[in-house]
Amino acid sequence: MSEQVKQDVMPKQGMQVAKAAAFIAGGAIIGAGLGLLFAPKAGAETRRDVSRYARKAQVQATRWSRAVQSGVKEAFDRSRELVKNRESKPELEAALN
Repeated sequence: MSEQVKQDVMPKQGMQVAKAAAFIAGGAIIGAGLGLLFAPKAGAETRRDVSRYARKAQVQATRWSRAVQSGVKEAFDRSRELVKNRESKPELEAALN
């Protein structure tokens, strides 16, 4: 795989991970909302459940966000390193010749 292709693939992988995390989080929120709408509970009980779920969802979203940020940062660092190595090749070849 050429370096240019690697550079193009790395950021795309980060975007795919971010999209997948967003779809999972969105699906969980929609599913929980529908479940609460159709659950036969009293209003106070439903509000308490929604509050608990919102806290849990916030914690999970923060975890996913950190995981996505970490993946994107890793991809960015790898691509930066590839560019750095590519730029230093002519200097190495000149020093060896």
